[in-house]
Amino acid sequence: MTFAAVFYNLNKVDGARAELMKAANFGIAGALTTMKMQDYFNYLDMVTSLNKRIEFPQLHVAISGKGRLYDKNSLSLIAEGWLKEMGYGNQPYLLVFHKDTDNNHLHIVSTRIDRDGKKISSGYERKRSRIAIENVLGYNMAIKYKFSTKAQFLMVLETLGYLGKDPDEVKVLERAARYKPDKKRAAEIRLLFEQNKTSPAIGSLLKEKYNIDLLFHGADGQKPYGYSIVDHERRIVFKGSEVMELKELLSVTEFNWAPASDKNERSENLANFSNTYIPPVMIADDVDDQQIHGMRRRRQKKARTNTR
Repeated sequence: MTFAAVFYNLNKVDGARAELMKAANFGIAGALTTMKMQDYFNYLDMVTSLNKRIEFPQLHVAISGKGRLYDKNSLSLIAEGWLKEMGYGNQPYLLVFHKDTDNNHLHIVSTRIDRDGKKISSGYERKRSRIAIENVLGYNMAIKYKFSTKAQFLMVLETLGYLGKDPDEVKVLERAARYKPDKKRAAEIRLLFEQNKTSPAIGSLLKEKYNIDLLFHGADGQKPYGYSIVDHERRIVFKGSEVMELKELLSVTEFNWAPASDKNERSENLANFSNTYIPPVMIADDVDDQQIHGMRRRRQKKARTNTR
């Protein structure tokens, strides 16, 4: 069966073990009617029939995080970004969130044939897939910054609005080890503080005019115990004390400050920063949850599969 993944995933939805997050680009049928399982199958089969030369036209992908690190909405946004990066953004696709294992994960079902009957490129697919997911999560952008700790790397992701939470720690720490203080730039930012100290909205001014983010660290509702500076213009993260001590900073101006994350969420994320990097994308001809999570794989004496 060409699109067995449709039935595999939507049967789980019917059994309350999964949730259909999105069905996109199914034409007028998808816009005007409530499509059923067979309708999705028929539409994908219809598009795929434009090119009968491809042996495995089904695209079945699983995007997985560690534990509950990513919720269903985050995984859906990540999946949509991955589809666009890989050339599938305009293809009909289903996004199905699975919640029946220890790791939250989301399945993508689509066709490798476009509406012109051409096959979506699969050249170097695994390498491109890894690059695509790291682009979507923000890792390839954030690694270009200069930072001295893994916490600062996560701050870059946060200020840029990316969803990534589980980067390759070895790669991040190798980059952090090469950090050297930029005293000249620190002095320039200090001067900006002093020049704009009378502004009641200096934080917003620094962001809008100089592309600099200030992140204060502290419990919700209490005065901060420290702060960091993310200089997007020069792609550098400073410890606040490298530029101006917090006590001095708060003495020269009135800040409407807020912690870097609500209710210490960022602190919790940092505490759970894993030593093991888990590749979050698996492409297979027929992905199943056991393949993704390796459940009982050794006991069953089966090799991990990752092929189309």
